[in-house]
Amino acid sequence: MRRRAARLICVVVVAGFLFPRASFAKPAREVRRALIINDLGIISSPGFAEVDQAVLTGLQKSPYRIELYEERLDLILFPDRVSQDRFREEIVQKYSARKPDVIIAAGPVSLKFIIERYDKFQGIPIVFCTIWGGIPDQLRHGIPFTGVFTELHPEGTLNVALHLLPRTKHVVVVGGVGKFDEGWEAIAKQSFHNYESKLEFTYLFDLTMPALLERLKHLPNDTIVYHTSISQDPAGDRFIDSAQSIPMVASAANAPVFVMDDVDLRAGTVGGELVNWADDARIAAEMAVRVLNGEKPQDIPVVTSNHTYMFDWRALQRWGMNEKSLPPGSIVLHRQPSFWELYKQYVVAAIFLILVQSAAIIGLLWQRARRRKTEAELIRSEEKFAKSFRQSPLAISIASTKDDRYIDINETFEQQTGWCRDEVIGRSPSDINLWVDPYQRSLFIKQLLAEGNVRDLEVRIRRKDGQVRTTLGSAELIEVNDKPCALSVMADVTERKRAEEAVASLSGRLIEAQDEERKRIAREIHDDYNQRLAVLAIDLEELAENVGDSSGEGSQKVHELFNRISELGADLHSLSHRLHSSTLESLGLVAGLKAFCAEFSDQQGIQVDFASENVPRGIPGDLALCIFRIAQEALRNVKRHSGANRAEVRLEWSDNSLHLSVSDRGRGFDPNKFSPECGIGIRSMEERLRLLGGQLEIHARPMEGAKIHAWLPFKIASERAG
Repeated sequence: MRRRAARLICVVVVAGFLFPRASFAKPAREVRRALIINDLGIISSPGFAEVDQAVLTGLQKSPYRIELYEERLDLILFPDRVSQDRFREEIVQKYSARKPDVIIAAGPVSLKFIIERYDKFQGIPIVFCTIWGGIPDQLRHGIPFTGVFTELHPEGTLNVALHLLPRTKHVVVVGGVGKFDEGWEAIAKQSFHNYESKLEFTYLFDLTMPALLERLKHLPNDTIVYHTSISQDPAGDRFIDSAQSIPMVASAANAPVFVMDDVDLRAGTVGGELVNWADDARIAAEMAVRVLNGEKPQDIPVVTSNHTYMFDWRALQRWGMNEKSLPPGSIVLHRQPSFWELYKQYVVAAIFLILVQSAAIIGLLWQRARRRKTEAELIRSEEKFAKSFRQSPLAISIASTKDDRYIDINETFEQQTGWCRDEVIGRSPSDINLWVDPYQRSLFIKQLLAEGNVRDLEVRIRRKDGQVRTTLGSAELIEVNDKPCALSVMADVTERKRAEEAVASLSGRLIEAQDEERKRIAREIHDDYNQRLAVLAIDLEELAENVGDSSGEGSQKVHELFNRISELGADLHSLSHRLHSSTLESLGLVAGLKAFCAEFSDQQGIQVDFASENVPRGIPGDLALCIFRIAQEALRNVKRHSGANRAEVRLEWSDNSLHLSVSDRGRGFDPNKFSPECGIGIRSMEERLRLLGGQLEIHARPMEGAKIHAWLPFKIASERAG
């Protein structure tokens, strides 16, 4: 009794050290008591030692401070009824005043003891593990329990053995006479019953250990040995099964020995489909933590333990078994590393060094061949460049960026400038007065040095004879003899420039002519046709009065004609206003735009919000007409294409520029992909602004609306007006 109390104190102290020491610096956690009862104890069974350790590790995950108690029934050392009754009575008395919060029963005898004495542990949840042979029926009668049920699979191990050794004819099953051994032997007999017609089974359960070992030394060929459990032999000698009896059986047998659990896989045994006690205990510990956290055991389902095919590589080699014949997913222990596994890093390092050296040699050879090829290509390239440089239809020059002096020019440069090569080499463009604007030359050099190139720069040059020509030039920063130089290319675009100016002038005249024609037609419609329709309407009105009620049908017809003529007059008035706004001409740009927006809103059913800010009076007519036409075209595009029911028009003056913006929240469009319907209108806006020095910007995205910005410099407009 004293020895048991001392051992209990040691277990509690060890468990205390296993918990984090930081708990001394934290608030004290609530205490929970856990009691482990096992059949054999950690000294009598290495398997139950693994179970206790796994349970202890799992309980550390609980948020509580665990007081862990451990008891054993010592079935191997004290199997007699008197000793067992005394042990069980001591356990009941010991915990009658200190009730545990959960009881973990490890082994079928321990579980049976708890069930029989449950009146002394009333209400305490039970979690079991390492239980085989079935769950007792008494456990289901109102006792809160859950746990891990273990199914031993001797037939699975036998099937694997027959697959590895297909010539097997004899199976020798060994076991002891201890109380703990009886359950294992019964399971083996029941599992092998269906194989007795195919194989010869010999059950050696009643031999003393010396007799058993002698018998195992003389087994016939084509025999395998299946070990169940030997905790005691008929002579009364007791053994720690896996630590003592297994090594003796494995060393004496002249046939391969297969076992039931992973703890017995030692001392030369082959293995089989084994039970992992530590894994079962880990799952049971997780269930116990859940119970301590408040879950009911009956809400936690009972699970069946997993089995694993485990084998000892050394035993497989000894008995000539092919590892490739093992079931998929098998675990093989103690495998001897192969030559590749032992010296893999050295072999890989040697191969790597050889490959590196080979690659270096190949790289050097390739580099030499490439250098020779590059040198040959460079020579051909220089020859080709020299030929292209001389015969190019573009004027090409090379000048130093340090002092801006020419290094070389081609024949086209001589033809375009009138200067000979000997007159130019060593001199700068300023020395020969080549650039009409010398300041532009300095900006050209700065941009070239900053960005490395200049693209499509329009330059006016002065020929040797004084004639001014327009060129389009580009330049690239290159190195000549390790010095930065400018490679410049110029194309004479004088004639094209003149043609563009002529086209622009013609375009401007066409737009002006179009506006004048609109103005003439609008006045003619307003002053002639509209007036004549008004007189005709008056005559029809007088005719309707004279007819009176004498003829109902005739009077109605006259009234219909009068209404149609009135509508025609209104349409002509609207057309005249669209062609030329009299409000714009008489009241100015702001009033004209405001009136047009209101008229457009009434006629088209689109709400147009107009706003103006800081717009000065007296804006020149061509400027006002340009802004007005752009607003007209923009609102028409809103009606035709956007699908919006609202638009915004804003006119303001800032930074010496008039700014017009027209926006909507309709379906939008891609400004880079104009449709044929809206492309002409936008081009017309751009052309009008270009003629007056203005600029047009379009911001639009599909399904996100569109916004058009028009800027027109006021100073330019004022100069034109002057």
